[in-house]
Amino acid sequence: MPVCCFHRSNAGETMAWSESVDTLLANKDGLAAFRTFLKSEFSEENVEFWLACEDFKKTKSSTKIASKAQKIYSDFIQADAPKEINIDFHTKTHISQNISEPTLSCFDDAQRLIYSLMAKDSFPRFLRSEAYQKLVKKQQNGNQKRWLPIF
Repeated sequence: MPVCCFHRSNAGETMAWSESVDTLLANKDGLAAFRTFLKSEFSEENVEFWLACEDFKKTKSSTKIASKAQKIYSDFIQADAPKEINIDFHTKTHISQNISEPTLSCFDDAQRLIYSLMAKDSFPRFLRSEAYQKLVKKQQNGNQKRWLPIF
């Protein structure tokens, strides 16, 4: 005899990603979907930089602060960096002048610029993307199948 159970769907969660870029970035699945979208647009360095900065700000050890700052700088900031982000000359120069004695806030201005770029540009395009629309539709369709028999 089958026993019925409630099938939990995360359709509301997927829809909630559209509320703000913060909601999207805070959700593991949302972040993964956003990263995949940015890769398709060849702009994943923005979210990677933002995540690296978030991790950097949690660093406790002063030796790790220096090494992590240098890694962020060489990966994202310096000229011809492999994942160079698009920031203005003034911000880039300020970071370059202070990288020898980094602080936990040394990338804050650049992180704000990149966040703003993602929020105003990439995020709205993500919400209009076929990939996001398919996810929402898939979640909504899955939400209709609430009761599943278990044998």
